[in-house]
Amino acid sequence: MSPEQRAAYRAFIRDHHPDRGGDPEYFVAGLARLRAGPAASPEATQSDRARYDAPIEIVTPLPLPTRVVIALIRTMRRQRERRVD
Repeated sequence: MSPEQRAAYRAFIRDHHPDRGGDPEYFVAGLARLRAGPAASPEATQSDRARYDAPIEIVTPLPLPTRVVIALIRTMRRQRERRVD
């Protein structure tokens, strides 16, 4: 799911959820429409086929020191994000 599709999905749920006073029938129909939307379009099925028709690329694992540095950077970013929120 693209970030735009996910944002639209979350906004729909936030605005129309029955626990928030939305209509349950409209909510169920809207969820079905959102879930079937990208898969039902011809562009999505063609792009999925192209994705699986691509050659397989073998990627060698990163060396241990590089993985450690990446893990430290991710940890520091998570901690910074928690402090901001």
